[in-house]
Amino acid sequence: MNKKYEVAIIGAGISGSALAYELARYTDIKSICILEKYDDIATLNSSEKANSQTIHFGDIETNYTFEKAILTKQAAKMVEKYCLQYNLENEVIFSHQKMALGIGDKEVEFMLERYEEFKSLFPNLQVWTKEDLKKIEPRLIYDFDHKERKERIVGVGSIGEWTTVNYKKMSISLIENAKREKNKQVDLFTNSEVLDITKLENQFLLTTKDKKIYADFVVVNAGAHSLYLAHKMGYGLDYSCLPIAGSFYMTVKKILNGKVYMVQNPKLPFAALHGDPDVAQNGNTRFGPTALVLPKLERYKNGTYLDFFKTLRFDRVILKIFTDLLKDSDIRNYIFKNILFEIPIINKYLFIQDARKIIPSLKMSEIKYAKNFGGVRPQVLDKNKQKLMLGEASINSGDGIIFNMTPSPGATSCLANAKRDILQIVKFLNKNFNYEKFENELIDKEHFDEVKINDENHKLFMSKIREEIRLFEEKYYYSSSYTEDLPDYWEKPYSPWRNKRDHWSF
Repeated sequence: MNKKYEVAIIGAGISGSALAYELARYTDIKSICILEKYDDIATLNSSEKANSQTIHFGDIETNYTFEKAILTKQAAKMVEKYCLQYNLENEVIFSHQKMALGIGDKEVEFMLERYEEFKSLFPNLQVWTKEDLKKIEPRLIYDFDHKERKERIVGVGSIGEWTTVNYKKMSISLIENAKREKNKQVDLFTNSEVLDITKLENQFLLTTKDKKIYADFVVVNAGAHSLYLAHKMGYGLDYSCLPIAGSFYMTVKKILNGKVYMVQNPKLPFAALHGDPDVAQNGNTRFGPTALVLPKLERYKNGTYLDFFKTLRFDRVILKIFTDLLKDSDIRNYIFKNILFEIPIINKYLFIQDARKIIPSLKMSEIKYAKNFGGVRPQVLDKNKQKLMLGEASINSGDGIIFNMTPSPGATSCLANAKRDILQIVKFLNKNFNYEKFENELIDKEHFDEVKINDENHKLFMSKIREEIRLFEEKYYYSSSYTEDLPDYWEKPYSPWRNKRDHWSF
């Protein structure tokens, strides 16, 4: 079968589905195809079993700076507005209470100071004392003897907001709504693994087992395989992929009423242990994720081991990055402990010791290893800078193809990332993007008013955020020349513009 499209998308997870929807609804591009390797939409990292089902706003993610939270909140609001536009409440998007929990003197002071900084961006944030938590989440307070825990404890969070998304169902909704757009051809091909991408004179040829697809522009949203396909074409050779697998533990009944996060070590690019009500498991609490380097690009799928080694491109630089990471005791202990979490028999015993920091009275009989839960996140290694990258990576070749690698919070950012790619697509194809319709439907105008951003100063604002993230990376991630210990855990990664924020000229 031979077919021709203006845009071809590889991968029908949440990122590929979001892009297909925005192309169909907000541009004058007429023909779009999505090529999915497996037999259904969102079977890998966007599956409800593979992620924590969280919309990351930046309010309870304690490693987010104020500036990063501004950007994350905007992206999260787009997911919220999409779901509400199509009446997907309590089917795709759900509301729970949520909080970040500070335990012990240092963490309590950390959370209280963070609240003072972030309350202007998140006006619904509340501070919950031990007495408040007894009513809101009583199992956070009482031990096995129903006595109160002795440590100081505080929760900073909110009630009555949208917190949870089944990203598989959202992916299905996005593609269905894309197909409903009038005068648009949106084709989904499942069981269509792209084996090869060839750059022709004015288009690309995508080859599957039984199809040849021609496209003017290609976007690869294939998880860890995005970099694999980029390398096959000679792009992104200065990047390597380190697949991080996450596992979960599930309670046998509902234990928490909402999402409970903990203070995160900023040196680690992985979420600290948290508890979430699983909307696909009757609200039972799911704890995790763990983080384990896995030598394959897909979890619970056969093969992809060889793909991992091809994408890692192991050499002296990669060895140097690994060695530098292991020099830090926090990172080293975290890696080794998470290996133990995967060993049968002892894993449950070890994991519950960590989970009891959240729920002191958690019993062995109340929790079990969540078999076949968890996914793989493509953590990118930058060989030029010789360090682990913080956040997502996107390779834009400039000649009509983009490769995206999106670790958490990639699902939260799906619609924002789609817009980023669309701006490149319409420019390359000389097409049009309907800004007004897009902003009316997906942009939270009140949010922009809060942070005083306008179009004229957007580039300046974005440059400040990128600089903030760069400084955060340099502060907490090793480079090959780093010889001193990393900063102390409690040296807060606040913005260098913190005291100047009220004086920004926008």
